[in-house]
Amino acid sequence: MRGRVLAVYVTAMCMSGLDATIVNPALFAVAADLGVPPAAANAVESAFLASLAVAMPVAGWLCDRYGAPRVFLAALAAFTAASGLCALSWDLGSLVCFRILQGAAGGLLTPAGMAMLFAAYAPEERMRLSRYVVVPTALAPALGPVLGGLLADTLSWRWAFLVNLPLGGAALLAGAAALRRAPVPGGGGRLDVRGLLLAGAASGLLMYGLNEAASGGSPLTWAALPAGIALVWALARSARTAELPLLDLALLADRGFLRGAATATLSAAGLLGMLFAFPVMYQDVLEATATEAGLVVFPEALGLMAAGFLVDRACARWGERRVVAAGLLGGAALFAFLALAGPGPWTLRAVMFAVGLVLGQAVTAVQVSAFTTVGTEVMGRAMTVFQSLRMLGGGLGVGVCAAAAALAGYRAALLAAAAFLLAAYGTAVLLRPAAAGGAAGGNAGTAVREAGTTG
Repeated sequence: MRGRVLAVYVTAMCMSGLDATIVNPALFAVAADLGVPPAAANAVESAFLASLAVAMPVAGWLCDRYGAPRVFLAALAAFTAASGLCALSWDLGSLVCFRILQGAAGGLLTPAGMAMLFAAYAPEERMRLSRYVVVPTALAPALGPVLGGLLADTLSWRWAFLVNLPLGGAALLAGAAALRRAPVPGGGGRLDVRGLLLAGAASGLLMYGLNEAASGGSPLTWAALPAGIALVWALARSARTAELPLLDLALLADRGFLRGAATATLSAAGLLGMLFAFPVMYQDVLEATATEAGLVVFPEALGLMAAGFLVDRACARWGERRVVAAGLLGGAALFAFLALAGPGPWTLRAVMFAVGLVLGQAVTAVQVSAFTTVGTEVMGRAMTVFQSLRMLGGGLGVGVCAAAAALAGYRAALLAAAAFLLAAYGTAVLLRPAAAGGAAGGNAGTAVREAGTTG
């Protein structure tokens, strides 16, 4: 029974991890097939990430109300169905709508799956799970760019979504048999509906405005951007008065947590913006195939994996602040090199590996440091805020880089990604926590390897 639960969880996390990276090399083919400018295809990724960020905070309430196994199976079914619908898309608008559905399901999938897995295994058994979970869930996103490129070149970009159907179908059948008698808790309290609506509307308007900029839309449609910012301000005010806010933004009063959340959000914006812009540029400007683009980007994921095993020693030797500063400045320099130089494919692969290596260590170190002053009684809410802001930052980064590419070219998009990392460096250096977190690096590697279990 427990082994089946573990297998279902790992399969679902592999689907989610694969989906996070498999689409990027295929976006140029998506744009060509659907008759839109390459930069406009950013909506496929930014809508997914924004939907993921909005849905994630709802997962805890749903699990308390209906039980983690039921929420997990429903999310898995919706994710699988949305993958099939994405493959059937007839224009960019339909694909974006189906990606929103897929992102919402993905936002529920990871936290519900973790809750289900932790309910099945006692605390003293959970550390052993990493040997079964970390490798497949780390390899899936690493293989995504190569697989996405191969599918786009040999079959169609639609197969980047169809690949989820057999995996999701098998996981659903196994999960339904293993979890059919799961109890229904019936708790959960009141859902912050106002916060949910404000968060959804704010992210939607921001993504729409950026997509219109990337698509060459009328400047009047750019009014969505200030409207979205106004709704973000309304969401922050609403969170102060709600009994159980969707996102407990009051936690950002902790300067150490604010530093970590802001740095991770801006880092995600830079990294995901680059991972959108570079494969599209590589195909559009250099006339490379999707497979070639995927093979060039692939080492970045290997660098992230290596970072998880090196960050412990790096933080112990140089301290968390130096590791973070060096990683973010190094990442910005590498992004600028991609924008301004014209290296060959093997040099590009080395650069991509270095990007994953330095940014993986920087973001992991700052994340561990961010939670050193967070109390255990609010740890769950703090993690929800942290992850949601990080996902939303990634979506905004993709949108900004796409708009920059449409307005000023791909080099401007890569320089915009570098600017996000410089802004992250500013927050990491200027926002000093009340208590120094230099010792936080001692278990940073453990944290990044455990983070792999969440997809």
